[in-house]
Amino acid sequence: MFKRIKVKKGDTVKVISGGNRGKEGTVLAVDRKKDRVVVEGVNIVTKHVKPSPTNPQGGVSTVEAGIHISNVMVVDGAGNATRVGRRKGDDGKLVRFSKKTNEELK
Repeated sequence: MFKRIKVKKGDTVKVISGGNRGKEGTVLAVDRKKDRVVVEGVNIVTKHVKPSPTNPQGGVSTVEAGIHISNVMVVDGAGNATRVGRRKGDDGKLVRFSKKTNEELK
């Protein structure tokens, strides 16, 4: 059974703690088992790559590593980092909303 995670792929998030504090980016992937998210342009690490048929040279590449989900907050349409709630929308389905501005999130 998975926990309900308030951050989804494609959301714009802001890092609120750690070495990358203050940076914003788009969520590229969510790992629900490890409670981690990969954010575009945040937590860049260097990785040594072995030579392969697609990359015969190999070498060192830079990739985004995951950050714990507790270290990011969703950014709403106004550009504010906010907590996320869930409520029933006009059509009766659950929608996410910003707890700071009380507006629906995409």
